Amino acid sequence: MGCADHASDDLKTRDPLGRQAESGVGSPEISPMDPPGAYEPPAEGAVPYEEMHAFLRRLVDEHVPFVKALNDFEETLVFIQKNGMSRKAEEGLRNFFVFFDHEFTPHNRREEAALFPALHRALVLKGEHSNGPVPTTAVDMMEDDHVKAVQLAAVVFNFFGLASRLPDPRSALMTLDAAVEQGKALAERLRLHIFREDRIVFPLAHLHLEADELDQMMAAAPAA
Repeated sequence: MGCADHASDDLKTRDPLGRQAESGVGSPEISPMDPPGAYEPPAEGAVPYEEMHAFLRRLVDEHVPFVKALNDFEETLVFIQKNGMSRKAEEGLRNFFVFFDHEFTPHNRREEAALFPALHRALVLKGEHSNGPVPTTAVDMMEDDHVKAVQLAAVVFNFFGLASRLPDPRSALMTLDAAVEQGKALAERLRLHIFREDRIVFPLAHLHLEADELDQMMAAAPAA
């Protein structure tokens, strides 16, 4: 099984948020021949958690149970890899997908409804965007992550369901293997997304959005 490892390597060698993170946060110049690693963004630590606006700290805090859920999900995947499906594995998968549906998706919607549109406008005004005909910012990439995570979660869910229904043992095993590998890719994608929001996107919001604007977002957005 090597698909997840390749996916991880690919994510860590391409960091599309580098340009947005670089500008305005005191980071060194970045060469396209030596890009920062996905888990080593140039804006890391630019705004400490304690100095962030309360609304942004709330979003960071909501990520904490997400990481716990991802840890449990990955443990379940490793268990399945070693032992096959069982009641314990089914329970672990069920817990993750229920959490994903009830917690992760609403969290994304809160970001997309309030924070992301305002931050996108601010980044465009600051010139922190792509040079194409339609300017794209870090926000576009985060929204794309949200969509792709939901799509990949559906693939993983359906693969596990299909593996349990296939009558041919060989086909069922191959499908289960694919489900595990796609599950690992999903966990890696979500971890990287959380990292980028905490270390790049939320600090950018703190730097470029007015405090009263963030106050209004916190008052309007329901808590988790």
